[in-house]
Amino acid sequence: MTVGTPTRTTLAACEGVEVVYGRGPARVIALAGVDLSVSVNDHVALLGRSGSGKTTLLHVLGGLIVPGAGSVLWKGEPLSSLDAAARGDVRAGAIGYVFQGSNLLPNLSVWENVAFADLIARERDGKARRDLGPGPLLQLVGLPHRVEALPAELSGGEAQRVAIARALVQQPELLLCDEPTGHLDSDTGERVLDLIEALRDQLGFALAIATHDADVAARARRTIELADGRVVEETGA
Repeated sequence: MTVGTPTRTTLAACEGVEVVYGRGPARVIALAGVDLSVSVNDHVALLGRSGSGKTTLLHVLGGLIVPGAGSVLWKGEPLSSLDAAARGDVRAGAIGYVFQGSNLLPNLSVWENVAFADLIARERDGKARRDLGPGPLLQLVGLPHRVEALPAELSGGEAQRVAIARALVQQPELLLCDEPTGHLDSDTGERVLDLIEALRDQLGFALAIATHDADVAARARRTIELADGRVVEETGA
């Protein structure tokens, strides 16, 4: 079965993707023949326990990992066959990331963290951009009053909001979130998910979230469940 059969509106797709880490006795099969597509305005959850392959699949979709077998397509064009610099250009222009930890630069303020990402994206991506720089983005995530704070001065929820703003600097067509609420308490996690979904509705990007939490996955339009590097079930439209 091909999960999420590609259509003319497909943004990213994996076809028969295999990823193996290590060699010999340490060899681990992270993904084993996975098919998956994410379409325009999609909302997909990749659900599975630790070690199921969901994070690896997310990274394959975004061009961070090149599979050992199979292909990865971005808008129908091969992504996995590009060199690292070319894949970086695709990410800079179209794909945003939010990781489990905010991964903010500790010596830069909230404003500077977002502005630095914006500068890098503008240098790598030559397309015209809408006027949505650090100021408007920090307004969107509800942190205009924290622009001068350092990451160590933020709560977990605030730090993740800054990470979301940073991920949106290039106006991505696809936002990839890896356990974005995994280190947050349930109430804060709910608010972060509410924010991501509201921004998706407002800005129009597709969303793929890797999670071990069935409640988080239930918020998505489609859920792809993984176990031992394989897709075991798909639910939703």
